[in-house]
Amino acid sequence: MPNKYKVYQKNSVFTASPGELTLMLYEGCIKFIKQAKIALANGDYADKNDKLQKAQAIITELMVTLDEKQEISKDMKRLYDYIQRRIIQANIKNDVEILDEVEKMVLDFRDTWKQVLEINKKSQSKSSTVRTRV
Repeated sequence: MPNKYKVYQKNSVFTASPGELTLMLYEGCIKFIKQAKIALANGDYADKNDKLQKAQAIITELMVTLDEKQEISKDMKRLYDYIQRRIIQANIKNDVEILDEVEKMVLDFRDTWKQVLEINKKSQSKSSTVRTRV
């Protein structure tokens, strides 16, 4: 019998909107950075490397899914590239301060993205209320 939590997670990904998927990517990146910091503190360099490579893969995914037609995408790509390079430096140097820096940046992206999703949700809710009243 499959693990119910894994089934739930899989279904969450399959039923998520693109905006929710982006939020999941941010959450995953934050999780892997935190796990890498724990591994580093425990001297488990192999696990630290594994977690940071997963964080890098998420940042890469965020980069390649940017809508190049949007002006802000250019700025986002530069920021993601910066995060990517800093993760690599942190991995090479075993530097927790760099990990703290990139974790804060990804947390800021995540928090901003949550606000965008909430605004969109409220906007959609208002427009559907108007349509049902008319």
